[in-house]
Amino acid sequence: MNESTTRKKLIDVHLKEAGWDVNDLSQVVEEYTVNLNSENQAKEPTAKYLNNQFSDYVLLGKNGKPLAVVEAKKSSKDANTGREQAKQYCYNIQKQTKDILPFCFYTNGHDIFFWDLENAPPRKVVGYPTREDLERYQYIREAKKPLTSELINTKVAGRDYQIRAIRSVMDGLEQKRRTFLIVMATGTGKTRTTIALVEALMRAGWAEKALFLVDRIALRDQALEAFKEHLPNEPRWPKQGEKSIAKDRRIYISTYPTMLNIVREEKESLSPHFFDLIVVDESHRSIYNTYKEVLDYFNTITIGLTATPTDVIDHNTFKIFNCEDGLPSFAYTYEEAVNNIPPYLCNFQVMKIKTKFQTDGISKRTVSLEDQKKLILEGKEIAEINFEGVELEKKVINKGTNTLIVKEFMEESIKDINGVLPGKTIFFCANIAHARRIEEIFDQLYPQYNGELAKVMVSEDSRVHGKGGLLDQFKNKDFPRVAISVDMLDTGIDIRELVNLVFAKPVYSYTKFWQMIGRGTRLLEPTQMKSWCTEKDVFLILDCWDNFEYFKLKPKGKELKQAIPIPVKLFGLRLEKLEFALEASIQNTIEEECERLQKQIILLPANSIVIKENSKAIAKVNNPDFWENINSEKIDFLKSEILPLMRTISGVDYKAMRFEKDILEVSLAKMQNEAEKYDMLKDALIERISDLPLSLNIVAKQQELIKDAQRNHFWNNIKEDNFNNLIDKLSPLARYIDSRDANLGPSKFNFEDELATKEMVEFGPENEAVSITRYREMVEEKIKELMASNPILQKILDGNLITEEEVEELANELHEENPHITIGLLRRVYQNKKAKFLQFIKHILGLEVLETFTDSVANAFDDFITEHNDLSSRQLQFLDILKKYILEKGNLEKKNLIESPFTMIHPEGIRGVFSPKEINEILQLTAKILAA
Repeated sequence: MNESTTRKKLIDVHLKEAGWDVNDLSQVVEEYTVNLNSENQAKEPTAKYLNNQFSDYVLLGKNGKPLAVVEAKKSSKDANTGREQAKQYCYNIQKQTKDILPFCFYTNGHDIFFWDLENAPPRKVVGYPTREDLERYQYIREAKKPLTSELINTKVAGRDYQIRAIRSVMDGLEQKRRTFLIVMATGTGKTRTTIALVEALMRAGWAEKALFLVDRIALRDQALEAFKEHLPNEPRWPKQGEKSIAKDRRIYISTYPTMLNIVREEKESLSPHFFDLIVVDESHRSIYNTYKEVLDYFNTITIGLTATPTDVIDHNTFKIFNCEDGLPSFAYTYEEAVNNIPPYLCNFQVMKIKTKFQTDGISKRTVSLEDQKKLILEGKEIAEINFEGVELEKKVINKGTNTLIVKEFMEESIKDINGVLPGKTIFFCANIAHARRIEEIFDQLYPQYNGELAKVMVSEDSRVHGKGGLLDQFKNKDFPRVAISVDMLDTGIDIRELVNLVFAKPVYSYTKFWQMIGRGTRLLEPTQMKSWCTEKDVFLILDCWDNFEYFKLKPKGKELKQAIPIPVKLFGLRLEKLEFALEASIQNTIEEECERLQKQIILLPANSIVIKENSKAIAKVNNPDFWENINSEKIDFLKSEILPLMRTISGVDYKAMRFEKDILEVSLAKMQNEAEKYDMLKDALIERISDLPLSLNIVAKQQELIKDAQRNHFWNNIKEDNFNNLIDKLSPLARYIDSRDANLGPSKFNFEDELATKEMVEFGPENEAVSITRYREMVEEKIKELMASNPILQKILDGNLITEEEVEELANELHEENPHITIGLLRRVYQNKKAKFLQFIKHILGLEVLETFTDSVANAFDDFITEHNDLSSRQLQFLDILKKYILEKGNLEKKNLIESPFTMIHPEGIRGVFSPKEINEILQLTAKILAA
């Protein structure tokens, strides 16, 4: 196409999609005249500059002033050839109008580039902004404030690492970065950090509309509640019951599938420039597979959030967010959170439970004689029962095994304050049927709780979601105590009172495994304690499938191969067949395959961003001339450019497409004279054809062909037309083939199972928490026991002064008791190196609160950071090292601040990070801490 045709057929259409009417001079001026003054002409050769320039399109604001320039090139040219020309028009128009610098666009009708001159480099976009978008961009450009001095709302995200995460993004934005990957362990407050970041960017004028993407409805509802709590005055979408997208909100929270549908649905489509910021929660494989289309469509400032440990994050995730492998924009690990003083996350204990049938399988050798007799009475052959342990809940179901797991859980679980019922628990099950069986066992074993103790929670059940739903009850009510989950509660759900996790299934993904563990890592907050959980210093994992052992042997889990979508396989087979027919000069097959390939191309979703981005390639193959005189070069083009696009096809009959693929494979094997392969594929296809249910009228209409296709005569004399006839007549019937395996289902038994293994497993950061806790309990029990008989303790309790001699006498008496109570042990147990003996006694008696050294250091640094809200991410990192240094060493000299480890941040230590005034404030802080 020449430039005129390109403009008319492509650019004008794209502008219209964004709401610009090229025939309305109040919106768009074509061939906009740019007057050049003599000064410009003197600087440039006269051959390059005439008296006037003519910009292809100028988009006008509501005030009639130029907002943007669009430079057009013909479709066969590289759009980048218009880059410099478009830039010159923008600057010359600004000089001519003595007004704002217009935004810059240049395009060849297929590729569109957007350039916010002086603010960011050019980037490829999929469409033009609306007038409202451009005016919002202009407002942001003029109104945004420097982020280095912007305060962070520490009431929302006040922990040091949360502030560092936010500062890392702010610093990057100031350096004109647009993509970020934040790695924060589950439970460390990714959502709160996001909310504080969004609020700061909106307050600083960097963003007006933000999108928060999640992968499930439950997480969407949870995020909506969090934004409502912390940003109550910002309009949010969706409100309860809203389905259609509203365009007048500031905060948008959506699942990936919902936003993909909105992007693809023409009637509800949003401008690709609608959002200023997108936050991608739980960045994982689906983002760079199916749902990357959403990010490509909006192409704005994008922040990825994940709890996946850095060393196992997929290469493609780093690539999407423009990070080097293994180097996210910011990272805060589970180990850092657990080892922080005080800890931010809860550590866990692991109990391994393994039954006899899980270990040895179910067979004549392992089933008891009593159970074998029952089988014989039922007319069943015990010799036919032979299942491996790994086949439980797949090929065989044994109620006795599940019953044993439930009983062991009820015995070993962490209980509530009454010590009878388990605290809040998630059971991770293999599938919905497995979950229902576990629920039934709870109801049968513990009928006194009227079916309220344990509940199945799966996304497919509408009763789970919303206010008053099962998940809401689990979070906020005493019952149910046990949530039986299939995938739904594996990630993202925030329930601080969780004290038990039961892995009743094997897990093969290391990423998912740690996300599941993360459900229990959150510590209680004093304001959020519930009657059924008043304290939590550890949580318990019951591992019933050797998951910890598996990941010890395979630290990264099972490498999952990405499945090739059926439309891609089918298109690839047709190309292979076309290529062979071309080489063999089989003209009928060439024409037939070309026609069928075109029919499959028509199925590509026109509104998909992937298809729009490849519009040039699509336009090429939609031209009838392309299919005339097909050759190897054109086939290579179809393979490289069109074949990968087939993954976007959705909403088709995949069973029919799979059946068509099977027939095509047989025909291709015959055509290539691969006799052995042909016989194998043909036999499998005949079996599939025989599964077609002739009892259905719609299938019975093809009865003659179905029966014929099961005879040897048919296959001995088959021609290409016969294969095509099978495709056209039988593929649409494939949906009616019943899966006999599904109907039969796994074998079901109720053999009594028994424990083979039951042991506590040490896992996670090493510490002395258990022994120290027990020692403290013994000390406190002893002192309370002596209160009635010891006169000195009585004087202290009554508030009377005691002498130094009485303090020494009490210390000696307690030292003789069991446990031996010494000042050294007390300081170690209560983590205070400076408190005196009498202070510990008063603390134990409840007369005064003794703040630990670690608490006082942590609180002092938190207060300092809150008061100095404009600290950079590097300064916050320095303070974190300083806090850990004081806690470890117990002292600090001025010279230490220019030595290791402080030189890790800057070669000059503190002098390279802080100003003299700030250094003096930090020295005052440390002196105050160490003097306390």
